[in-house]
Amino acid sequence: MSIPFKSFADGSRIPAVGLGTFGSDKYDASTVAAAVIEGYDLGYRHFDCAEVYGNEKEIGASFQTILGSGTNREDIWVTSKVWNNHHADAISTCENSLRNLGLGYLDLYLIHWPFANHHEQGVAVDSRDPHAKPYDHDGYMRTWAQLESLVARGLVRNIGTSNMTIPKLSRVMSDASIKPAANEMEIHPHFQQTELFDFCIDNAIVPIGYSPIGSPSRPERDRTADDTVDIEDPIILAIANRLNIHPAVVCIKWQIQRGSIPIPFSVKRSQMLATIEGAQKQDLTKEEMEAIAKIDKNCRLIKGQVFLWPNAIDWQDLWDVNGQIPQ
Repeated sequence: MSIPFKSFADGSRIPAVGLGTFGSDKYDASTVAAAVIEGYDLGYRHFDCAEVYGNEKEIGASFQTILGSGTNREDIWVTSKVWNNHHADAISTCENSLRNLGLGYLDLYLIHWPFANHHEQGVAVDSRDPHAKPYDHDGYMRTWAQLESLVARGLVRNIGTSNMTIPKLSRVMSDASIKPAANEMEIHPHFQQTELFDFCIDNAIVPIGYSPIGSPSRPERDRTADDTVDIEDPIILAIANRLNIHPAVVCIKWQIQRGSIPIPFSVKRSQMLATIEGAQKQDLTKEEMEAIAKIDKNCRLIKGQVFLWPNAIDWQDLWDVNGQIPQ
């Protein structure tokens, strides 16, 4: 089954829909690894990984099965990310991810969060690391320089950012020798991030959207009373009814047509198949795209509270909502 591609500024072609692998809150590593093989069999060629997900070694075994079947390495796209507590040693962290994944290079390597603030897995949402600090641009650029060296060595084809804002991205672009090729960010119909999305497009940064259907399976600790549900929105439901597809697939199709790359996570064959088939079926109409543009509720679901520093006011400090980077 063939899926569309998008192009990076350097001409690299990335599949326009990917399969996320963050399932550690609900699924063990072997289950996610099995989903990678099944996803490949269904037509996925883009796999979004990260060291902090704790399953790269198992996913690496799946890649060896896929590549051992005669698939060329160039025919799959693999992303990984350096976690917060490894900003100072991103080179060795990337090398370790490559060993675990059983690959000679990554297609894309991202700095997972712009803060070197670590938290233990499963901590409560109000947990605070007493050593956490606000964004440190000089420190970030030292990490970015390591990613640039990985490109020079051929271990990484493209480098990018994740969970960034316009003020932070602007500073990185000003100081970087290699500009970010992509920015991974939360995108779904109720959280469209139009200003940041447009900034990325205008600067040849490919937006990659996580939580593309509104993350209905996100951990309880990430839920708040103000959260909304994209797949229950009347506009999404009406479009799903017209196309005879699941509302989740409408969210995926909207994101692809808009110009970003959704990376939904699933271990269920029926869901993976519906997503990849839906991405290729009849497009949403111009009127439907305009209708979805009007249902943005600015509802950020992954707020990142656990990365806050001791004197921060609230989670909005992480996202520079006033256009300034808090110090």
